[in-house]
Amino acid sequence: MLFKLSVKNIRKSLKDYAIYFMTLILGVAIFYIFNSLDSQQAMTDLSSSTKEIIRLMITMLGGVSVFVSCILAFLIVYANNFLIRRRKKEFGVYMTLGMGKGQISRILVGETFLIGLLSLAVGLFIGVLGAQFMSVLVVKMFEVDMESYVFVFSKTAFFKTILYFGIMYLAVLVFNTVSISKCSLIDLLSAGKKTEQIKMKKPAVCILLFLASAALLGVLYYLVAVTPDKLDTGSYGIIILLGCLATFLIFWSLSGFLLHMVKRNKKYYLKDLNAFVLRQINSKVNTTVFAMTVICIMLFMTITVLSSGLGINHSFRVSLEEMTPVDVNTEYMPPEGESAGISVSDKLQEEGFDLTAFQDDYVDMGIYATDQLTMGMTIGENIDEVTKNFMFLDANLPEDIVKLSDYNRLAKLYGREQYELGDGEYLVLCNIDDVKLQRDKMLKKGEKIRLDGVSYSPRYEECQDGFLMMMTNRINPGIYILPDHAVKEAWRTGGFLAANYAVQDKKGVEETDIKINAVRRESGIYSNTRTDIVSASMGLSTIITFVAIYLGIIFLISGAAILSLKELSESSDNRERYDVLRKIGADESMINRSLFKQIGIFFLMPLSLAVVHSVFGLQFVRKMMITIGEVNRFGSIVTTAAVLLVIYGGYFLTTYLGSKRIIQGK
Repeated sequence: MLFKLSVKNIRKSLKDYAIYFMTLILGVAIFYIFNSLDSQQAMTDLSSSTKEIIRLMITMLGGVSVFVSCILAFLIVYANNFLIRRRKKEFGVYMTLGMGKGQISRILVGETFLIGLLSLAVGLFIGVLGAQFMSVLVVKMFEVDMESYVFVFSKTAFFKTILYFGIMYLAVLVFNTVSISKCSLIDLLSAGKKTEQIKMKKPAVCILLFLASAALLGVLYYLVAVTPDKLDTGSYGIIILLGCLATFLIFWSLSGFLLHMVKRNKKYYLKDLNAFVLRQINSKVNTTVFAMTVICIMLFMTITVLSSGLGINHSFRVSLEEMTPVDVNTEYMPPEGESAGISVSDKLQEEGFDLTAFQDDYVDMGIYATDQLTMGMTIGENIDEVTKNFMFLDANLPEDIVKLSDYNRLAKLYGREQYELGDGEYLVLCNIDDVKLQRDKMLKKGEKIRLDGVSYSPRYEECQDGFLMMMTNRINPGIYILPDHAVKEAWRTGGFLAANYAVQDKKGVEETDIKINAVRRESGIYSNTRTDIVSASMGLSTIITFVAIYLGIIFLISGAAILSLKELSESSDNRERYDVLRKIGADESMINRSLFKQIGIFFLMPLSLAVVHSVFGLQFVRKMMITIGEVNRFGSIVTTAAVLLVIYGGYFLTTYLGSKRIIQGK
């Protein structure tokens, strides 16, 4: 008998609270997908270095999954609380008919078990299918060639998902049992008549508080977007707490004067059912200030995390294409007591490396520096602007100097622009935007440099785009190119070699990489292969992207689900009010429009403030990640907007349709 009641209640819940089940299923599916990455077919086709990166990513995602499970647990308990509240009158009827609290608890145990089983089964099915598409994404990100497709099932992710969600459902079961045990019969029977208490607020106080909160947010926006370099690690926590407080006060104060402000416009306020809609919105904001704050912060994190993660990934990819033009760079930095005059190729041969492994057009050149030319001298009074943003630079650091002929040979190999200089001219290569900005100020002034009593003037009024060493991103702070005769051999500090391999097939490249990396670093030889650079960069960007997608979607689903459940609960409470509207002459189309407006405004309020937060949050991320190059903002923002439209918009539409059915009594 109790089992039949449990099954019947679940059927009714599936109809009335489809969003709750949809959220559970999505949570299970996403959890499985991101915890099954190590079992994907693509993993078997990765190189050994890339597999190490994937193992690191799996470890990080495992830690993130604990955090995600906490968020989902909160969401499930929160959502379940609405279901229990809606059914208290039903439980009161059961008790009136002679059923004890223990029997009601057993009904809830049966329901929780069946709901868990159903959501796990459907979620895991969707997750297993979705994981196959994730393989395609991994293949694309790591540029792996898969000869054939093999369906993969991850036992580890399967049992991990069951374990985590089993614990969550157990928490729900305990919560339900405790909730019922604390309720008296009169509380259960009168639950439907109780409404949340609304405290009236003074409009003048609310307006002042709103302005103060907006001013506080303005100060915080300025700190994180304009002067992030002046903040220390401890300041971040304070700013986050103040931002959360200001967000809470914005919603709290808004509910106290919004209705009063709109009522001044009688023409709009009295049109159609606007008066009813606005009063409903005012009541909802009044009673959900904390929930709105949490949802706003979740949406802010979704937008910021997703946009930043996707933007950084794109920047890494674009940067890699430009910054890895050859197979290997080798730098010679002589150990103490050894001469800097030996070429890199000679040093490699001394260490037993066969130069026939390189194509004939390899470039072997010297690197020079002198105390007559330091960053403090070349950048002048603007040096503080550079060193505070880039801790690896220093005013006393000698500038790197390269002969014009050497650089032109390298530029030809790299497929970049070659230059000409007069006897008394120099040019500067730099590709870090913030450093370039300060150098350009000096170059536009025609700042001369003096070396051994000879003056040299800038050939160009701004830095030229270029680099020597391959890197994962654009981090060349400056290289001075001088005519060959101006560079003294006594200034030589080491050597640099760039080359393509003679053998270009995959196996040949891997074997040559192993040989060049085997040269002892104790000899002063440091090699950087394109394979290693791409693997490291792709690995880092992939980790960032996957974690960003994982957290972003979870935050988005959580925020949207809380809003949806709250709105469905409100629609159930307000069913009688809509019946009154019908009795006084409002037709169904007018009522549906009013419902659409209510839900639309309710969904837009936290999203709007979250978007404002995100504008400055993304600016902060851009400044903090400046050394990886310009983060692609437009493409990542468009992608994030599309994800928001699909998921958040999907929840909105489902909520509207569900609320519409509830107020129609269907």
